[in-house]
Amino acid sequence: MDPERQKEIASAGGKAAHAKGSAHEFTGDEAREAGRKGGQSVSRDKTHMAEIGRKGGLANGSRKSKTKEIIA
Repeated sequence: MDPERQKEIASAGGKAAHAKGSAHEFTGDEAREAGRKGGQSVSRDKTHMAEIGRKGGLANGSRKSKTKEIIA
């Protein structure tokens, strides 16, 4: 199925559920708890976390060198 068409169908379903009153809406506490659980799950994969850190370090390093060039 065309991804755009699938998106339209999912959107219509979500709108219908909200109109009917059966859609779940997260409270701030529920959203926080879900985010915490997701973070714990992701952090178990040490290879993935190392890759994230490496990318962050590279991005941070390039930003610092650009700042030094602007100041100089």
